[in-house]
Amino acid sequence: MGQRAPEVPGTGRDPFFDNAKLLAMVLVVAGHAWQPLKDSHAVWSAYLFLYMFHMPLFIVISGYFSRSFVLKPEQGKRLLTGVALPYLVFETAYTLYGNVVDGRHNDLSLLSPWYLTWFLAALFVWRLTAPVWRAMHPYLAVGLAFAVALIGAATSVSGILNLDRVLQFLPFFVIGLVLRPEHWQLLRARWVRIASVPVLVAGAAFAYWAKGRMTAQWAMHNHSWGELHVSWPIGVAMVLGTTLCSLVLSAAFLALVPRRRTWFTSLGAGTLCAYLLHGFFVRTAAWKGWFDAAFWHTPAGELAVTVFGVALALILTSAPVRRFFRPVMEPRMDWAFRMPLARRQAPARPAEEASTPAATAGSRTTGG
Repeated sequence: MGQRAPEVPGTGRDPFFDNAKLLAMVLVVAGHAWQPLKDSHAVWSAYLFLYMFHMPLFIVISGYFSRSFVLKPEQGKRLLTGVALPYLVFETAYTLYGNVVDGRHNDLSLLSPWYLTWFLAALFVWRLTAPVWRAMHPYLAVGLAFAVALIGAATSVSGILNLDRVLQFLPFFVIGLVLRPEHWQLLRARWVRIASVPVLVAGAAFAYWAKGRMTAQWAMHNHSWGELHVSWPIGVAMVLGTTLCSLVLSAAFLALVPRRRTWFTSLGAGTLCAYLLHGFFVRTAAWKGWFDAAFWHTPAGELAVTVFGVALALILTSAPVRRFFRPVMEPRMDWAFRMPLARRQAPARPAEEASTPAATAGSRTTGG
């Protein structure tokens, strides 16, 4: 089975997960950059291929790191400051930015996530329900999550908090919740790493074949069967089939992720920053028609856009960018929360002791 991947010295972080998150974020940004070029068969196929697994991969990892969530006061604080507040800020920012730059005239509605912010709304809901799923037998939890996903796909519930996506992506979060460290070690087996290459190649080949035969909306998980004009037997088969494909492709991708510390490992801690910020760049490019010129629709232009997406992801996950946006992405907001009971009941200390740097400096922790 192999040894557990070592932690990055001094951080307590496993480099494997930081590597996986960074590489997956590169795929997210590149995929969004490709949106204006989907008239190309190659770009459309690559777009479908990435969308089959990059968000499921993120959601499985999010579920795995939510295993200890039981809504303790400190966990509730992190949920509010690390998920709810960024959602409010960026939902407002994207709405106003779209109105100014693209003349969209959208009303500010915090219950209708726009563009990228749906994931934060979904993560907030999923994490609140984590204790319920963890209380169940793992097989029952996963099975029930699939049933909920099918109900979500069978009905149109997209009006509030993008509940269609919240429900349809739920199985990936629950699967992450029930995974244990030894499950991740299975990906280190040599035969798994070897098999992952033809699996990914087959997935890319299928995406190329699928052009004109299926809609990429099946990979988005944001439309009901009625909106996709399919009957329920076909809908059930497609949901189960695409979910299985997403899990297999995610596992194949993870099997190839480096387990050691690399030059980009530290960037994995900034994926939320890149996720929330890159939309301003790619949407501006689309709104302003920057990719309308014929050159961008040639192989050389498509390659240039891909390089732009990769570079943008790396820049937005860099330490300077994360530090600059930390007050929004990871605000402390201690003033807004009650002092923990243990601290309120602690005996008073001499004034000189309470004023020392060691007593007043807080330790900042962030979840995976």
